Amino acid sequence: MLPRIHRLKKKNDFERVYKKGKGFKQDFLFLKFTTNDSNVSRIGIVVSKKIASKATERNLIKRRIRGAIKEMLSAISPGQDIIISALNGVNKTIDFQTIKKTIGELLLKSGIIKKK
Repeated sequence: MLPRIHRLKKKNDFERVYKKGKGFKQDFLFLKFTTNDSNVSRIGIVVSKKIASKATERNLIKRRIRGAIKEMLSAISPGQDIIISALNGVNKTIDFQTIKKTIGELLLKSGIIKKK
């Protein structure tokens, strides 16, 4: 679970990111981000019913994405609101390492984290 301070929860925040944010796509994930007024980055994860009809499958995908983000949280530059959406092609059989690699590539491509 992400620490409470790093969660994007309010509908207004999601709408602001969707309207003003920049988007990047990689394999089965879509990342959209914009800056916020604080020095903390917040992350929201979206898996729609079109991707997985069962709530248990959606929750499994979200848990894997959340776990990958949690491992990279210290590398993410502060002051970002980020939404990660699952696209067609993601399913419950995709393993954690694949998700982690894809999220890392997305964060590098968007410039949210710097290459070491």
